[in-house]
Amino acid sequence: MTKSSDIYADLLAEGEEIDALLDGLDERRWQSPTPAPGWTVAQQVAHLAFVCHLAATSARDPQRFAGYAARAGDGFQAAVDAALGDFLAGGPQAARARWREELADSAAGLAAADQQSTVPWLVNPLPPSVLAAAGLMEIFAHGQDIADALGVRREYTDRVGHLAWFGVHTRDFGYQAHGLVPPDEEFRFELTAPSGARVWEFGPRDAVDRVTGPAVDFALLVSRRRHPADLAVRTEGARAEQWLGIAQAYRGPAGAGRKPGQFAPVRQD
Repeated sequence: MTKSSDIYADLLAEGEEIDALLDGLDERRWQSPTPAPGWTVAQQVAHLAFVCHLAATSARDPQRFAGYAARAGDGFQAAVDAALGDFLAGGPQAARARWREELADSAAGLAAADQQSTVPWLVNPLPPSVLAAAGLMEIFAHGQDIADALGVRREYTDRVGHLAWFGVHTRDFGYQAHGLVPPDEEFRFELTAPSGARVWEFGPRDAVDRVTGPAVDFALLVSRRRHPADLAVRTEGARAEQWLGIAQAYRGPAGAGRKPGQFAPVRQD
């Protein structure tokens, strides 16, 4: 990941890029179904508002966040569903305005937090920069759903480097989601920036298991917004090949994911 002082500006920039897709939407398009089953564009925006609100509260009001975490512990999906209703109560435009407000508050709050310490989160406390990277992954993933629903082809930037870092460091989440024991051995990752100006490298050079390819494809893989068959992510080694089919950068159930051929490949080999 780039130095922590960059992640907060990149979090804002990623959010602003997705927010621009919402300009001029009429009610019909706000209610467009997205590739996430049961979620409309409006619901995706409400979810982003909720997640950013959680992050802002974590950074600025840990005691209040503890109350949110306790309620989420009784059923996170129920908490998400309730939040969607709350954030959509005023309509899609109000949800959009709330998301923009919460995005700015979360970036500012995390940037102002002690960078050598942690802030509370739903499972474990996290360094502020790591929580910002998790937030950027949320915006990337749900923003991709919005873009797909609206028929927009995104122009990806080297901000995806944060997601490459995050996806590598959450490698074991896919195993946990499927009730599998993660291997002790580290993988080697070599992921090429969209600009082509750099390759982000993680893990030992002599690792048996290797994952290589475009960083954008890797981010789409670990966010489960594209099927591995439609991506130019390549593996060497049996463990890496298995991981390719279960990769995810978030805790909990994997979800439906996407079907092979559901979308055109991001790029050709």
